Amino acid sequence: MELGQPERDEALDAYVGLSADAAERRARDRGWTAVRALEPHAVVTMEYRQGRINFTVDGGRVTKCWAG
Repeated sequence: MELGQPERDEALDAYVGLSADAAERRARDRGWTAVRALEPHAVVTMEYRQGRINFTVDGGRVTKCWAG
């Protein structure tokens, strides 16, 4: 796998329930070059960025995950 090209078949729901630190380690190990952890209801731009994974983190745990 090339750097910046995450596993395309990865089930992003597998991140839900992980601690924020564990989710970031997993994502980087799988080739995600940008990891963005957000608080619930955070206001963010929604432009798509290849190689980025986004997590909503509440109470130290990932509650939602999406690519871009």
